[in-house]
Amino acid sequence: MKKKLLMLVSIAVLSLSMVACGNKDKKTETKTDDSKKQEIKVGTWKTAQTIQPFLYDKFENKNENVEVKPFTNPGDMKTALLSGNIDFCGTTWVTAIMAASKGEPIKVVASMTEKCSALVVGKESNINDIKDLKGKTIAYVPGTMHHILLLEVLNRAGLDPNKDVTLKKIDFFDMGQALASKSIDAFCSGEPYPSIAMEDGYGKVLEYPYYDDSIGYINAAMITTDKEIKEDPELVQRMVDMHVESTKYLMDHKDEWIDMSAKFGTEKKYLEKPTENIDLTWDITPKTIEEVKKLAERMKEMDMIDKVPDVDAMFDLTFLDNAKKDLK
Repeated sequence: MKKKLLMLVSIAVLSLSMVACGNKDKKTETKTDDSKKQEIKVGTWKTAQTIQPFLYDKFENKNENVEVKPFTNPGDMKTALLSGNIDFCGTTWVTAIMAASKGEPIKVVASMTEKCSALVVGKESNINDIKDLKGKTIAYVPGTMHHILLLEVLNRAGLDPNKDVTLKKIDFFDMGQALASKSIDAFCSGEPYPSIAMEDGYGKVLEYPYYDDSIGYINAAMITTDKEIKEDPELVQRMVDMHVESTKYLMDHKDEWIDMSAKFGTEKKYLEKPTENIDLTWDITPKTIEEVKKLAERMKEMDMIDKVPDVDAMFDLTFLDNAKKDLK
């Protein structure tokens, strides 16, 4: 009887051990499955005009894990990309051209944003035409797309930025308050600040500075590195695919775009108007490339770069071409 009892206990212990081992194996298997997921690290800003990466996870595959890393300026983002801390990021065309002019190994693989800028003046001011800006103080941020667009506006109106107006360096976040307090007469910036000025009643848009015969509507793009393209073209393709899908989705679902953007800290009432002045984009056309070339020439004229880079060499459109095939 004792032998029989001992045998039953041994069998029970053995069974429990096997169950425990089985559970352990399952946990190990789950962990292994998670570890097999391909990590995709993407950099962007928390703004309505650079929002697409925050929706990439909607279009990721089961074996992918997209991590979005927010930045506050394109320079830091580009540095993170070149150091390998991220795989893909948004950047302004100005930053991309600067990088290319220095020989840094970046490649533009998709567009990100068009438009988004405005020249704003006091609502109650007597400034109703660009020429009325003569003798006025205009806020700007040096070396930005908005700076270049401001100079374009002034030059077209025959105003010398060094003699006919006073350009005052003020951070984008502080431009609205400066205009409301009348310490400046105008500012040129990106959204949502122009729309906030209109919504709060102290500003009006004098000009949306887009000219088809110049640098057009271009604003921001998506870049990766030569190394990433060479070592993992499949990953780059997936990033471009997700960018195309998220861009198309947000442009087709404006309410969701606004709701997502509001989570970044701007009240929804300030976002309806800006989305009318923002185009989320993905495609790059021959016209886009020509506008980038004109922008590079403007930057050289302004001494922002020492030499105009080989703009055609900045692009690798292979991945966009593949993405377009899947859209058909």
